[in-house]
Amino acid sequence: MTTNNKIERLIDANLNRLREALRLLEDVQRYIFDNKELSYTFKELRHKLTPLFDTKRLEYRDIEGDVAKTSTASELERGSLKDMIDANFSRALESARVLEEAFKLTEPKNSAVAKEVRYKLYGLHKKALAGLVDS
Repeated sequence: MTTNNKIERLIDANLNRLREALRLLEDVQRYIFDNKELSYTFKELRHKLTPLFDTKRLEYRDIEGDVAKTSTASELERGSLKDMIDANFSRALESARVLEEAFKLTEPKNSAVAKEVRYKLYGLHKKALAGLVDS
């Protein structure tokens, strides 16, 4: 596999990771907090990513050959709802940063989208935890 193909694999993995984290955050706001505004905000961010997906990247997916697919102990436990929310914000922010950098090598306009999503998430993290009392 060439370096360019591996970059596409990196992009594919992080787009999926980011979308999954956003979906969890959206569903927490929708089903647990009944917060229509935040739920739709996360949904809009997920949909902002749609143009960045390319099914051609599927050919570079290698789940069987992934050298780090085993979960760590901390990934298998969450002590509270706050822990779950924090973990998924971290996951989303880290993925957005990886995408921002990787897209600079392949599709610079997509890098700007990833950066926009990342900065939006910084502000949403505080909002999403407002009023949460269990820690």
